[in-house]
Amino acid sequence: MQTLNDLLVESKIFANREVLSPHFTPQKLVFREKEINFIERALAPSLKGERGRNLFVYGRTGTGKTTCTKYVINEVNGIPNTHARISYVNCRVYNTRFRVLNKIISDHMPTYAKRGYGTVDLYEKLANWIEEDSKILVVALDEIDVVKDLDDLVYTLTRINSDIRAGGVTLIGVSNKVSFKEELDPRSLSTLYESELVFSPYYSNEIYAIIKERAKDGFKPNIVSDEILHYIAAAAAKEGGDARFSLKVLSKAGELAEENASDKVSMDDAEHAVKTAENDVVYDLIVSLPEHQKLVLYSIVMLAESGGSYKKLTDGVDTYLFSGEVYNRYKSIAEGLHKAPKSERWYRNYIAELEMQGLIVSFDSGKGIRGHTKLIKLLYPSKKTRAVLEKDLFSVGEQRKSDEPATTGEDAGV
Repeated sequence: MQTLNDLLVESKIFANREVLSPHFTPQKLVFREKEINFIERALAPSLKGERGRNLFVYGRTGTGKTTCTKYVINEVNGIPNTHARISYVNCRVYNTRFRVLNKIISDHMPTYAKRGYGTVDLYEKLANWIEEDSKILVVALDEIDVVKDLDDLVYTLTRINSDIRAGGVTLIGVSNKVSFKEELDPRSLSTLYESELVFSPYYSNEIYAIIKERAKDGFKPNIVSDEILHYIAAAAAKEGGDARFSLKVLSKAGELAEENASDKVSMDDAEHAVKTAENDVVYDLIVSLPEHQKLVLYSIVMLAESGGSYKKLTDGVDTYLFSGEVYNRYKSIAEGLHKAPKSERWYRNYIAELEMQGLIVSFDSGKGIRGHTKLIKLLYPSKKTRAVLEKDLFSVGEQRKSDEPATTGEDAGV
């Protein structure tokens, strides 16, 4: 067992752990030159003081969306005498309109942000600040789809362009979900004039090249063999071309080698790290789902554990559930939590999203089982999935409905 003194000794394995973090932005990004150029072209008008088109960036986890966006932001911040001002917002942290506006104000007018103003005050201050010398504010909203009042946020930020005579706001929205815009109100959609960029998954050979470069700087010499790097790259390719997954595995394998007092990473370390990361990725994914998708998944879990209403569809190993049965349970759970259930159309979208994420599988029953219907099966252990969902959905204390100070009814108009 390692002691505190052991942990304070210089690592024999790692040279620079930060390089192995998924949040680290390297000086050069390989295999994403085309995507970087696309983002650069989208921001070019802002650098010249012109309003550019809004940009929405899509792609699965670990395809480089955030890294490329941050890379271009760092480029822009290094250009002197530009009209552009940039705010990068992690919407998993700043997940309401008020929090996003306050973050933007804090980035550029920090003393004002601490005075406890409401949404209308923040809006007017931001609009005046942009207009005073024709600034172009670029707001990069990472994981934009998790914002609770997304309609209000999009409408508010894009409305600034109509309310000011000079300067403007350009949005960059980053999301794992191509379909997230479908949930926007037509009022919000009508204010968007956007380009779209989709990041495709990495191939195994590309992931290998990425982690080989990171390993060169992150580890001491001769710690990780090419065989292990190829193994990790192949495992990440199976996870949908997820480079973040590969970095998590690489870092974990190094930690295991260090804990075992080894002088290099072994294949056993890599295999153990892959299994650990696979579990982490699945449950990180569950927590990141939108609320109603979580409720649908929870309904599937509860029915799977009870066998559903139709025992003949349980073969002792797998439980197959009728889609209508799942929808009815979802409505019941949502109503029990005082949340308005979504329509069957939205429910079908949620099932498609859960299937795309690899959490469930669905297929048509064919004729003979209550007519023509859809069957659903959970793909991950129900006990662990239920524990994650219950902790996320029910164990968090009652939150305030708003993070902002009490304001007048005028806020509804922003």
